[in-house]
Amino acid sequence: MSLVQHVTTFEGTDREEALVDLFLPPLERQFSLERAPERRLSLESAGNQGYARSLRRVISYDALKQPEEMHEEYGGVTPYHVSTVRRVAQVVITVLACWFASGIVFGFAALKPILIREGVFREMCTPDEIDTGVEVCFDQDLRLNFFFSVASTTANVSALPIGTMLDRYGPRVCFYFGTVCLAAGSILMSLAFHIEKFDGYTTANFFLALGGTSIFLPSFQIANAFPIYSGTIVALVTGAFDASAAVFLFYRLAYESSNGGFSPQAFFLVYLIVPISIAIAQMAILPSESYKTPGQLDMKVERAEDALRDVHSSDDELPDDEMWRRRKTRSVRRKRRLDKLDRLLGDENFRKNKEKKEEHKQEASKVWGALHNKPAREQMLSPWFILIALLTVLQMVRMNYFIATIREQYDYMLDSHELAARVNSFFDWALPLGGVLSTPFLGIMLDNISTPAVLFILVFVITVIGVIGSIPALWAGYVNVILFVLLRPFYYSAMSDYATKVFGFATFGRVYGTIICFSGLINLSQPAIDALTKATFHGNPIPVNAFLATAGFLIGTTLVAFVGIQSHRILKRLENEDAITVTNTEADTLSILDSLLEQDEHEPIDYGSIAISQRD
Repeated sequence: MSLVQHVTTFEGTDREEALVDLFLPPLERQFSLERAPERRLSLESAGNQGYARSLRRVISYDALKQPEEMHEEYGGVTPYHVSTVRRVAQVVITVLACWFASGIVFGFAALKPILIREGVFREMCTPDEIDTGVEVCFDQDLRLNFFFSVASTTANVSALPIGTMLDRYGPRVCFYFGTVCLAAGSILMSLAFHIEKFDGYTTANFFLALGGTSIFLPSFQIANAFPIYSGTIVALVTGAFDASAAVFLFYRLAYESSNGGFSPQAFFLVYLIVPISIAIAQMAILPSESYKTPGQLDMKVERAEDALRDVHSSDDELPDDEMWRRRKTRSVRRKRRLDKLDRLLGDENFRKNKEKKEEHKQEASKVWGALHNKPAREQMLSPWFILIALLTVLQMVRMNYFIATIREQYDYMLDSHELAARVNSFFDWALPLGGVLSTPFLGIMLDNISTPAVLFILVFVITVIGVIGSIPALWAGYVNVILFVLLRPFYYSAMSDYATKVFGFATFGRVYGTIICFSGLINLSQPAIDALTKATFHGNPIPVNAFLATAGFLIGTTLVAFVGIQSHRILKRLENEDAITVTNTEADTLSILDSLLEQDEHEPIDYGSIAISQRD
């Protein structure tokens, strides 16, 4: 399970401290009061009754990159310079590339029966186990699960170097690197099946995971090709990642229908078509340079709306006819550019409604800006970070453990190979479908429900899964699978949403990257948990599942309580601040009126120094 899977927003706003209300002129303070619903304060800046303004930032995956102080206009291609047909083709190709390449390693549950049937790691079985005819022996099963654990860890940890590559060299380099990794993984996997003594399975899966991340991360930027539909395109890219887990499922169906005739070595050689096609598409159709972000386009809109840009100081040296002709030409060109930008971003009313929706989203979260503008180190030492990191580590281990061992778990609990295979088969279909179908609803939920409420729902579902997953019944197995495939995208979407709202975009690469890296490394403990289940508990998964569920409930409850209390304090603090602002604004307004009345009684009023002459 990859943490970069559900990064819900690739550009947004951070709260930026401004002047303190008490030191503002009365009229500006009144403006501050009118914008009170948009304000958010850092918890540590509680003593300052101030308002905050938003600063647009592009999300950065580079953990070493310092946050930019301002949004520059330079860099990137303006979308209207590229034909609509070409941009549509670029979006379609990017979505297809994610579908066939970005997360295929997470379809391990569908691939594992094939690996077992092909005798992968069978040489690790003891003679007694071979004589008894067990389907999969102890050491073989552990090694197969480690095969998946390495891939899932790679998918997470590689987000840091791939993010750095993306930020510094652009999506084109990432795509080429991804195709090389996918091709290397496919060739190594095919050779591992073809050459008896060549153990390249784990290395090959490492390259497949690395290539998937290299394809997925830069794919978000294609949403800038159509800024007005960026949310839909991001949802398509995310859904394609979920759907990519079905690649191994469709291969398993082909493998079974051919009774093993469509061998794995043949499949992985055929799969080379995917990286080759992506490389050709990158050379021929996909953009060689990123499109300008909405923030950059907003700056272009501001310039295009400025009529003063039609007037140049050098015009005074021209004859009147030539001066007006040039100014008219500039005006026509500027308005034409504004029309193109309106078609890209929507007209002024559309943009205002979009801003209101963003403000509503920030207001609904109740935690937006809690730690914005704080150093990354200070953010990572706070309970906001520690609690979400612990819960994420726990859930990643738990989810990947379930993916790797679902068949063994229900084989033990249902005491039936046939019933366990049915649950496994249902899971193979539900895993990609769950993410695809739930993605549109997740965005609506995260935009309209407060962050404490979202965390409460998460903890509730985590606890229910822990209970249902311990019931040895077929119906419980199906319910557990349904809840799992819904929880998986929900958790990672909520987690990335929490990170942007609480910590901000400026430090996203360092804060979120730390969680990704730490969670990925801890995920290497999965084989040890699997060994504990098989050796100490004799294959019974209930003790491990119960422990993980209990730990998730305790950490999750603590997180929900902490965030709920802090959001209440933020709201209370803002209400008190508004009351102070109202009092001071009214007092200063009365003071201004009194001074004007006194001035009117004692001396004539001179409103300016420019004398206006009247003509007869």
